[in-house]
Amino acid sequence: MTDTSRDAAISAPRRKRAPAWQRALHSPMFYPLLGFIAVFILMALLNDRFLDINNLENVARQGTVIGIIAVGMSFAIFTGGIDLSVGPVMALSGTIMAGLMVGGWPAPIAIAAGICVGALLGAFNGFCVAFGRMPPIIVTLAMMGAAHGLALIYTGGYPISGLPSWFSWFGRGNVLGLDAPVLIMLLVYAVAYIVLHHTAFGRYVYAVGGNEEATRLTGIRVPRTKMLVYAISGLTAAISGLVITSRLMSGQPSIGIGFELDAIAAVVLGGASIAGGRGVIVGTLVGAMLLAILNNGLNLMGVSSYLQDVIKGGIILLAVYIGRGREA
Repeated sequence: MTDTSRDAAISAPRRKRAPAWQRALHSPMFYPLLGFIAVFILMALLNDRFLDINNLENVARQGTVIGIIAVGMSFAIFTGGIDLSVGPVMALSGTIMAGLMVGGWPAPIAIAAGICVGALLGAFNGFCVAFGRMPPIIVTLAMMGAAHGLALIYTGGYPISGLPSWFSWFGRGNVLGLDAPVLIMLLVYAVAYIVLHHTAFGRYVYAVGGNEEATRLTGIRVPRTKMLVYAISGLTAAISGLVITSRLMSGQPSIGIGFELDAIAAVVLGGASIAGGRGVIVGTLVGAMLLAILNNGLNLMGVSSYLQDVIKGGIILLAVYIGRGREA
């Protein structure tokens, strides 16, 4: 370095670091956490039963199924896509697990088969989106109908019961005082966090959502990334199928109807951009728990399910509006 350039570097003003409050304000977690805290305090003030320890444990359990499904939905939305088939895929995977166990198959093989079915259906979605260049909303809408129909065909339209008693551990058990479904959910989020933030594949996911064409021009195999993303979405739906089938101790062919909307809501409330390229998986967890708190609090207050849908819809619209304002 010459004397002139050294003097210029020394004399150049150092870039001042923004104050902590400004950094917090622009953090992707700021608004999701703010919303979570606000809804928690509001529900505590409106109903004195809300803060009961048993009720809070119930909130955590209620949020696990949507929380797990929302992990796969996050991957899809981060790439600028969407997966509307997660609810029926969850139901189909759960009924397959139940049916195989009742049919005499070893439980580990039955569980593995159900999870593999979910992952394979998700991979098929990804193949159609990535290599068939079909719109994700159309592909997954078609799979939503197909998976629901397959679940009804497989079960004959009736629940499958008679599962071994130990199978209830996945939905009702606990480990050192922590509910098994919550533990499973936290493990899924931990793996997702590592994948998204500490692997090349995670960087590709965000890159595809940010600018797919530019990502392709850099040499990244975009179709393979998309196919894996939808396989992950199917996988997490199947894991949710394991949890809810264990909780109900029966395979219910219609249990997943409407779950895809709650999963999308959890991702959006977690601060993700519906256009892709922005979001954090921890925010999705906060969004899922926010939904669980909202559902629980409204139920405690005796609010009708119809009005609950209206309230949740308004909150989702508000979250999207705030997100668009931050992107502008």
